[in-house]
Amino acid sequence: MKSLSYLNKYFLKYKWQLLLGVLFIIIQNVLVIEMPELVKDAVNDFQEKIAANETIDNIAWLAFSLAGMYFLLSLTKGIFLFFTRQTIIKVSRYVEYDLKNEIYEHYQKLNFNFYKRNSTGDLLNRISEDVSKVRMYLGPGVMYTVNLVFLFSFIFWRMLSINVELTLWVLTPLPIMSFMVYKVSDRMNKQSERVQREQSKLSSIVQETFSGVRVLKAYGAEEGFNKIFNESNENYLKRNMDLVFTNALFMPTIVFLIGISTTITIFIGGNMYIDGVITNPGVIVQFVMYVNLMTWPFASVGWVTSLIQRAAASQERINEFLKQEPDIVNPTQEVLDFQGNIEFNNVTYTYPTSNITAVKNLSFTINKGETLAILGRTGSGKSSVIHLLMRQFDPQEGEVLIDNKNLKEVNLEEYRKDTGVVPQEVFLFSDSIANNIKFGLTEDRDASQEELDEVTKQAHVYHNIVDFKEGYDTLLGERGVNLSGGQKQRISIARALMRKPKFLILDDCLSAVDTETEEIILSNLKPQIEKNTTLIVSHRVSSIRNADKIIVLDDGEKIEEGTHQSLMQLNGIYAEMYQKQLLEEEESKKQVENN
Repeated sequence: MKSLSYLNKYFLKYKWQLLLGVLFIIIQNVLVIEMPELVKDAVNDFQEKIAANETIDNIAWLAFSLAGMYFLLSLTKGIFLFFTRQTIIKVSRYVEYDLKNEIYEHYQKLNFNFYKRNSTGDLLNRISEDVSKVRMYLGPGVMYTVNLVFLFSFIFWRMLSINVELTLWVLTPLPIMSFMVYKVSDRMNKQSERVQREQSKLSSIVQETFSGVRVLKAYGAEEGFNKIFNESNENYLKRNMDLVFTNALFMPTIVFLIGISTTITIFIGGNMYIDGVITNPGVIVQFVMYVNLMTWPFASVGWVTSLIQRAAASQERINEFLKQEPDIVNPTQEVLDFQGNIEFNNVTYTYPTSNITAVKNLSFTINKGETLAILGRTGSGKSSVIHLLMRQFDPQEGEVLIDNKNLKEVNLEEYRKDTGVVPQEVFLFSDSIANNIKFGLTEDRDASQEELDEVTKQAHVYHNIVDFKEGYDTLLGERGVNLSGGQKQRISIARALMRKPKFLILDDCLSAVDTETEEIILSNLKPQIEKNTTLIVSHRVSSIRNADKIIVLDDGEKIEEGTHQSLMQLNGIYAEMYQKQLLEEEESKKQVENN
């Protein structure tokens, strides 16, 4: 139960609704224990009237009046049961809502490295399956437990007030039941934990399959993935069957023990009636009804224990990451007047998960209105530079300066609002094209149609959008699956431009367009680039040759720096890459002409 103590704050938040629910349970159980009392009196009254040779009409009237009272008690009990569920079960839904929001907000706070360490399927499972199991503890688990406590207390007190000896005989099997619940709870906890872990693995496989379905089909790998899924699914089934078997033992055992109590009631109570200890047979019927009234509450002990154990295992998994503090936090709410001056000062960064040093003692400056280009082959550290600039993680050595102030000390939220990033891996949401472009706007700002047209023309995608039947209202599939790679990149550029950023970062965002389209886009972006600070990261020289300054990275280190002309004169790596790409373009043109 230690992990579930985290939920105490929610119990406090909804304490009045819960207390009202408990009050309804008390009223409901007060009515419940009166029903066997009514039956006892009915048995005694019938026995007396039959012994007194009362008329059939009198006996019938007694039967109808007693039946009416029993019906009234049942109806009132049902009404308060409804009120109970409308308070306690509704509270469990509110807590589920709050907990999901808390988890989702915490997910958003956690940083880049957290998502590299954890699979998407596991994270989805914690906010869906795990929270659902916790809700079952908060709702049915709490309701049935409270109901059992009060019902048992009321019945036990009533039974003792009638006959202490018979009560003790009737309740003899209960310690055995408690011992069984105690012994099995640890096993159920371990089994529940295994089930949740297998569920996470299964979710991860499914999520990866759906995300990479085009690659999967292109390589004809369906059979292999089916095999992986089936193996994981079989493990999940096996874990669940183990848990089901343990749960299945509870109900028959508890019902059997209640049956023993009923048998004891009839046998011992009958002997007491014969011996004159009990003066009327209605008491035996009353005790039998009390025992059977406790059948479901005690039978639910196993089920509730299972719920609690599953919830504890799930909450443990939730707590596991809720306790994780984000590596990067906003240090201040001070207003940031970002001018656009950027500096890397002897920056070094090593990925903790792989121990690969992606950036090594790197230094450069970008002044307001300047364009810096970074060129390098795959794995040279280009994207890591952008992650450091956006403070997705902090350098282990050196510092990143924003207007001569350490990035760790500036208002991170405002800095990011002043920045427009076009990532290498474009991500579009399953929404309209217009909403994807307006994604980066703050809540207090909306974009006019003229602004949409302006940024899409700059990104050279306007003509594609207007050709769609629904235009800007065209709904995109998952990750923009119904667009070409070039269209996705250009919509991503339009999204960044819509923010009117003071610092524009283009991370190899023209790789999916031809050189002619690339020239058009860079020409369109020229006024924006000249006005603000710009960083262009690419492996294509054609994208960066007009930059004010170019640095060439290799294995995280700066090996060349200068303008296009000075680097060509240097006749080093940059000149070699430029000449090679020119030859590739000429060869490509020849092939097109020949075709």
